Amino acid sequence: MKFTGKRYLDYSSFIKLNFGERVQKISLDIGFSCPNRDGSKGFGGCTYCNNNTFNPDYCEPQKGIKQQLEEGISRFSNKYKAQKYLAYFQAYTNTYSDFESLKRMYDEALSVPNVIGLVIGTRPDCISDEIIDYLEILSKKHFISLEFGVESTLNKTLEKVNRCHSYDETIATYNKCKNRGFHLGAHLIIGLPGETKQDLLNHAIEVSKLPINTLKLHHLQIVKQSIMASQYKRNPEDFDLFTSESYIKFISEFVSILRPDIILERFISQAPSHLLIAPNWNGLKNFEIVSKIDKQMELENTWQGKNYINNEL
Repeated sequence: MKFTGKRYLDYSSFIKLNFGERVQKISLDIGFSCPNRDGSKGFGGCTYCNNNTFNPDYCEPQKGIKQQLEEGISRFSNKYKAQKYLAYFQAYTNTYSDFESLKRMYDEALSVPNVIGLVIGTRPDCISDEIIDYLEILSKKHFISLEFGVESTLNKTLEKVNRCHSYDETIATYNKCKNRGFHLGAHLIIGLPGETKQDLLNHAIEVSKLPINTLKLHHLQIVKQSIMASQYKRNPEDFDLFTSESYIKFISEFVSILRPDIILERFISQAPSHLLIAPNWNGLKNFEIVSKIDKQMELENTWQGKNYINNEL
């Protein structure tokens, strides 16, 4: 097979093809919580979680949606030529509120000039039929992406990291949201405690059965101010963290098993150095990892879907 670009479907190419111009996500923090933090399902949150590891500094809940968007747009408009924007409801669980409050927030975001859509990060157990119906209406005129934290396809892992939902709930929610006009995304953490290499490769098989358009991956990182940081300090032998070299080789194999029409939005996440405990990849940047994955797939003469077997749910 001859390749003229990537050996997988990449997100930037999807954006250019879909919108015909640069489209930038602007992250928002609206002060939401999670059901495994506030006691409705559990306490303490997911064991790996510290939201400060990925929130930009302009994301402050005390600022309104409009102000956060305008400050984010100002930053990016200074870097790039005129462009369009997606309001990214990122921190915690962004459908975890009453319908009227959510409707008001989504409408406010879409009222900001040059914001052409919403990207909503949430949990599969925290979205109501009412909000799905409303987002379907919005999708007639706007780009609406729903991004669910799947994290693992193994119930034993989800229980261990205190997700407080099952993979069965994940499947049910995706089926409820399919064919509703949404761009459906999934997020997986690669390397959660207790998962073998075969377990991790099986995630590719299982998520390929879901009606998703986009997949985000990242390697497990131990970050300060998380429950997992204490667990790692007490019992580091319970964690089999990837080196950069082993992760790059693993991703090459993982992608070959993945359904060939899934857009790969991200391979890693980078926690700020002052919060990162492990693993230490010597400051390798996202683009450097991507370049190494590209070279590894070329070296192995593999590509997305090369070893995919259609086994839909």
